[in-house]
Amino acid sequence: MSNVLLNSILDNDFYKITMQNAVVKLFPSSVVKYEFINRGKHQFPEGFDVALREAVNKMAELRLTKEEKKFMARTCPYIDLPYLDFLEGYHYDPSEVKIQQDGTELSVIVEGLWYRTILWEVPLLSLISELHYEMNHMERDSNEVVMKRTLDKAESLNNLGVTFAEFGTRRRHSYKVQNLVMEALTKNKRSTFIGSSNVHFAMKYGVKPIGTHAHEWFMFHAAEYGFKMANQLALEHWVDVYRGDLGVALSDTYTTDVFFQQFDKKFAKLFDGVRHDSGDPLEFADKTIAHYEKHGINPLFKYIIFSDGLNLEKVEEITNYCNGKIGISFGIGTNLTNDVGLKPMNIVMKLIGVQSINKEWIPTVKLSDEHGKYTGDPKMIELAKEFLRIKD
Repeated sequence: MSNVLLNSILDNDFYKITMQNAVVKLFPSSVVKYEFINRGKHQFPEGFDVALREAVNKMAELRLTKEEKKFMARTCPYIDLPYLDFLEGYHYDPSEVKIQQDGTELSVIVEGLWYRTILWEVPLLSLISELHYEMNHMERDSNEVVMKRTLDKAESLNNLGVTFAEFGTRRRHSYKVQNLVMEALTKNKRSTFIGSSNVHFAMKYGVKPIGTHAHEWFMFHAAEYGFKMANQLALEHWVDVYRGDLGVALSDTYTTDVFFQQFDKKFAKLFDGVRHDSGDPLEFADKTIAHYEKHGINPLFKYIIFSDGLNLEKVEEITNYCNGKIGISFGIGTNLTNDVGLKPMNIVMKLIGVQSINKEWIPTVKLSDEHGKYTGDPKMIELAKEFLRIKD
């Protein structure tokens, strides 16, 4: 039996909580499907499916504690009490998760009501990652080395004078490593470290939980309302729920160029900034600055959160380029929580379908600013490109 288990229902990315709150309010009867995508072509040892199933079944026992509920109410006033009451009564239903192993290949499908299944993605990926290292008997660097490496990175980021958050739950080496990283990042009280996307660790270390929405928010809207309306309606619905709070818009679900066509003056003024998650970050900065200037908005009053595969070199390059032009902040993931002397996994879990009123599955797609990151049904990808006038 493996000892890889989750020990808190809040051991998840904050944007899953914020999206779940919105889904409960706006789409309580929508049914969706997610699929595990093994981008790195990793091979899984015999019995991996059994160990993963064991960990998933144990998740049914997790409940929001009174202390966790108090933390959420105090820290996130824009999330209302009826939702926190709902979360207190929520539990994972392992029957929503189908796990199969064929030789060294792993298949994981999650299907069910969106408001229930939305919380599975991040814990499943973190469990798969941790089990991969454990079951393959891969030795990581020592705790001391991990702590020192993290402290050195934090010092370098302090010296750059940029704010940054830890975004590394989904592909962490393990719970223990993420815990070490958070301990190191919160040691220096004068640090420019501002929070974590992981709600459990944000609570444990007394920092801010950080996140707004993910690609699936826009992908769902495309399946439900059509590609041309996806960005606009996704943002409108976000504003309907949060009334100006959680104001960072994700820009690359259907390419940044299409996003900025629909991110009009109202949205540009209403949202505090945008998040970069694919493509050339410097090119993205130029496009964002030009967009704000076109609408008569001073870019220095707005900001970009960069969150795409960051390391110290990338952060320094982006900082030097953007200084004095636009506000910036960074969400650093795998480079913090899985820099332990082993190769990090390249795995994702994506929304792949939304059930229509007549019970047919509508495939979802994502067309990021890197063609290699296009995901979804090939026919639907071509259809989206045609509708949105996207040329390769």
